[in-house]
Amino acid sequence: MNERIELELTAMAHGGPALGHHRGQVIFVPYGAPGDTVRAEIELSKKNWARARLVEVLTPSPDRVTPPCPHFGPTACGGCQWQYLTYAAQLRHKTDIVRDQIARLGGLTDPPVRDIQPVGEAWSYRNSVQLHAGNETLGFIAADDDTRVEPIEACLLMHPLLAQLYDELDLEMEGLLRLTLRAAVRSGQRMVVFETEDDEPFEMEVDVPVSCVLLRSDGLPITLVGRDYLTEEVAGRRYKITAGSFFQVNTPGADAVVAAVSELLQPQPHHHLLDLYAGVGLFSVALADRVARVTAVEAAPSSVLDARANLETVGADNARVIEADVLTALEDLEGVPDIVVADPPRAGCGAAVIGRLVELGIKRLVIVACDPAALARDARTLSDVGYSLVEVRPLDLFPQTYHIECVALFERSW
Repeated sequence: MNERIELELTAMAHGGPALGHHRGQVIFVPYGAPGDTVRAEIELSKKNWARARLVEVLTPSPDRVTPPCPHFGPTACGGCQWQYLTYAAQLRHKTDIVRDQIARLGGLTDPPVRDIQPVGEAWSYRNSVQLHAGNETLGFIAADDDTRVEPIEACLLMHPLLAQLYDELDLEMEGLLRLTLRAAVRSGQRMVVFETEDDEPFEMEVDVPVSCVLLRSDGLPITLVGRDYLTEEVAGRRYKITAGSFFQVNTPGADAVVAAVSELLQPQPHHHLLDLYAGVGLFSVALADRVARVTAVEAAPSSVLDARANLETVGADNARVIEADVLTALEDLEGVPDIVVADPPRAGCGAAVIGRLVELGIKRLVIVACDPAALARDARTLSDVGYSLVEVRPLDLFPQTYHIECVALFERSW
């Protein structure tokens, strides 16, 4: 049997676990809470740290609550991790995590990180969920085993439009790999996206109006019922979002991100805006009428088509969309942009992209980051070449989980 220890937990760590200290090691304990005294079993031990399984809460933290979801837990659904913390505590810990990551990984003393901003509802906010097929049922990947599907009857994070749709579903499971439910919460449109073993559609019954799309293995959508896109409204503008295109899962959160990017970038009528990892054109569309020129860069074909359609809808004849990976597009970029917004994947922009932006002499850069650690690494790279981190605005787009969205402004200091 692995060693069992008792320890007091003092903070939340990046990635979700609580932490405490024991015999010179930092001990990470998933599903623990700062203020807990716990009994934990060491599962993995290194020189300076260890990972332990929570065995028993001996003295509970005042921030502990009973998780309302029957599927929540360390051996159950892995869709969310912090339901056992009060929402006020979640917000407090997320702010602390961003500050810690920027300070330690970014190498910045007293980083300019605001308190996290709550956005919308703490429950029932997700406009998109991806369910996996397993043992003739649908569910989410299990918290303790990424090869196992935990069946779920309902998900408390689903927007009501999706919760109703999920409750109404009646479908044949054979050959199904994944099922994505999507909703445009402001238009009320709903969509079911199938992914199957052999790209063959199959029957489904549902009593609510919905579009049905088969997403082929090559990423191309095939419309089965209705149409292959939703129309959503964000910050007063409408967006076409095709079945295979990425979009924020929290619609009020998308409003908040657009507002933060706009406030930090301070676009002017003479500016050339460069929108990197542009997706369906969320920022390009929102800012096109406030600048002289927009260049959007996106690699995913479905998102490129959506971005072009969305820019055309708002009459943005000063904008163009380049279909390419960001580094390639930067190598061939015509002209020097005045302001840049980058919304990279979880790994962040990376040194190569940042190096090219530095070569271009970018004066003002806003990074939208879904991982504080990746943002901190990008901040260190930028700091090393003479850029100042002016402000970080954490936004809570993912309540009940450890995930954090941040909008950060960097300015050239030379």
